[in-house]
Amino acid sequence: MPEKRALAAATVTVVLWASAFVGIRAAAPHFAPGSLALGRLLAGSLVLVVFLLVSKQGLPPRAAWRGIVISGVLWFGVYMVALNWGEQLVDAGTAAMLVNVGPAVMALLAGWLLGEGFPPRLLLGIAVSFAGAVVVGVSMSGGGRSSVLGVVLCLVAAVTYAAGVVAQKPALRYASALQATTFGCVIGAVACLPFAGQLVHDVAEAPAGVTLSVVYLGVFPTAVAFTTWAYALARTTAGRMGATTYAVPVVVILLSWVLLAEVPGWLALAGGALCLAGVGVSRSRPRVRPVEAAPASR
Repeated sequence: MPEKRALAAATVTVVLWASAFVGIRAAAPHFAPGSLALGRLLAGSLVLVVFLLVSKQGLPPRAAWRGIVISGVLWFGVYMVALNWGEQLVDAGTAAMLVNVGPAVMALLAGWLLGEGFPPRLLLGIAVSFAGAVVVGVSMSGGGRSSVLGVVLCLVAAVTYAAGVVAQKPALRYASALQATTFGCVIGAVACLPFAGQLVHDVAEAPAGVTLSVVYLGVFPTAVAFTTWAYALARTTAGRMGATTYAVPVVVILLSWVLLAEVPGWLALAGGALCLAGVGVSRSRPRVRPVEAAPASR
C-alpha cells in the first residue's frame, strides 16, 4: 500500500509539473523570469502555509533546516528563474527534455556528495546526455545566440533541480513532506524578493487570465506537486524518483501541441531523446547472471 501511494503521488507530480512547462511558456510574454518565479512562489507559499497551520505541524526539526534551505534557494529559487528565462527562448517541449537531464546529474552528485561512487554506466549516461544537449543546442543555433542561451539556461535549471533533490532527501528523514515543501517554497520566495518591483509592474500590465495562470502555477505545480514529490521521495530513492520524471517531456509536448500549437523540431526531438536515453543508461544496472547450482553428488 505505501508503494502504491508513493506511485500515485509521483504520478500527480508528473502531470502537474508537465502543465507547468506549458503555463510558464504561456506567461512568458507578460512576465519577466524573476517576477514570474516570485509570483508563483508567493501563491504557493500562501497555500502551503495555510495547509501547515491547519495540519498543526509547526516548524521542522533543526536537523532538517540545512537541506531545506539549500533546496529552497537552489530548487525553488534559482531553478525557477533559470527555467522561466530559458522558456522565453526555447519551446516548452525542448525545455522539458533538457531539464530532464537532472536525474543523471542527481546520480553524479550522489556519487560525489553521498559516496555512492561513479559506476561506468553513470559516466556513459552523462556522456550520452551531454551529446544530446549539444544536438539540441545545434538545432537551436538557427535562432541565434538567444536560443543557445535558452538551452544553457535549461541545463542550469537541470543542475539546480538535481542539487535541490539531493539536498532535500536527507531533510526528509526529519521533516514531513509538507514541512519541507512549505519552508523550501518560502525560502525560495524570499530569495526572489529582489524581483518584487518587476512583479508589481507585470501584474499591472498583464491580462487577468495570464495573472491567474501564475496563481495556478503557484497552487498546483508548486504547492501540490512539490508536496506530492516530497511525500514520494521520502518513501523511495532519489534515483527512482528522478526516473519518474522521464514521462514529463512526453506530456509537455502533447500539451504544447494542443494548447500552444508548439512542437519541437525533429533535430531537437532527436537531441532530447538522446538526453533521456543518457539518463536511462545512467540509472540502469548491469544484469547479474544467476549462479548455476552445482549438480548434487551421487
